[in-house]
Amino acid sequence: MSVADRTKKKSGGLGETVSVIVQALVLALIIRTLLFQPFSIPSGSMRPTLLEGDYLFVTKWAYGYSRYSLPLSPNIFSGRIWDTPPERGDVAVFKFPPNPSLDYIKRVIGLPGDRIQMRDGVLYINDVAVPREKVGEINNPDITEVDRPVDVYRETLPNGVSYDTLDLTPNSVGDNTREFVVPAGHYFMMGDNRDNSADSRFSVGYVPEENLVGRANIIFFSIADGASPLEIWKWPTDMRPSRLFNFVR
Repeated sequence: MSVADRTKKKSGGLGETVSVIVQALVLALIIRTLLFQPFSIPSGSMRPTLLEGDYLFVTKWAYGYSRYSLPLSPNIFSGRIWDTPPERGDVAVFKFPPNPSLDYIKRVIGLPGDRIQMRDGVLYINDVAVPREKVGEINNPDITEVDRPVDVYRETLPNGVSYDTLDLTPNSVGDNTREFVVPAGHYFMMGDNRDNSADSRFSVGYVPEENLVGRANIIFFSIADGASPLEIWKWPTDMRPSRLFNFVR
């Protein structure tokens, strides 16, 4: 084989490698933009449903697509394409309205036109109390983030969606609120950790439908104590095997 042939072969091999890498990156970009986006839980606002250290996939097509579905959120169109409204009780990822560079995750409680209010720790939707049943206590700091037993209440929304909430502090500031009237094209979001959640009762406000990124789908990894998934040596002690591949409800 001549020098020219060897050079041509090396050049061809390098070109094929670059082509494969580019195709892989384009495929990953398409999957992340249109299908699934990985998301890590940044805070304890959704305890006990979601814990810090949970890593999950967000279904991007669930609500259609807005500019926030794209990397860097380019302002190339407004509104949503193939819009599918979220259902009450969905756990949704959205862009924080005051600062869209931040991702938040909460539960959809109020739909456009709803009247939402908290009265003595009970959620009211359109002046009707949401059924709330005490189902026990959790005495596990990994779940509650506090070193004491915490009361757990199960709420059941009008469409039948049920989920557990924590009551860290009876008569907290979020247990009694004014009545919120959800504007058209917006949603009212709340965390399941009712006494430790910055949500639509406070700084989040009403969430425009354009800010919706997707619906939380499945937990694919979970690790405790602030450990990184890359710290493989911590897996035997800190990984939460019981949470792996659980659907988010």
